[in-house]
Amino acid sequence: MEYMTATGHALVATLLIAKFPDPLVSLPLAFVSHFALDVIPHWDAGTHHHGKTRQQLFFEAGLDVVLSIILSYVLYYYIGGQEYGILLLGIFLSQLPDWLTAPYFILHMKSPLVSWSKQMYHLQHKINNRLDKPWGIITQITTVVLLYVLLFIIF
Repeated sequence: MEYMTATGHALVATLLIAKFPDPLVSLPLAFVSHFALDVIPHWDAGTHHHGKTRQQLFFEAGLDVVLSIILSYVLYYYIGGQEYGILLLGIFLSQLPDWLTAPYFILHMKSPLVSWSKQMYHLQHKINNRLDKPWGIITQITTVVLLYVLLFIIF
């Protein structure tokens, strides 16, 4: 997998949901933000995935998702968010494009029934911009911090 970490996607979704509490605004923004974030050079656990086993990728991705939910809830609480159900849905939507690639990329399913997974993988592969550690992690942190400053300090 060559996508921004689930944590990066979730934290951006958290900021959007906190700033725009109307779910008709924040939830589509959370989903669309996924593609915008994948364009920014970044690192994730799937970087250099050819040297990892499927189990290792699954474990690292699962750990990232758990971390994304915990950190998002902490950030949302800190900002003063109230709608934790909407937050959870926004986190899910912000990560959904990556989840949709899993049958093809992680599980290696090639059936025509999951051709949508292959299509999503190829779409994301085209827009994705990788950057190895430590700079790829720094770009993600910087993106989240800059968005926080823009949404909650400047505007």
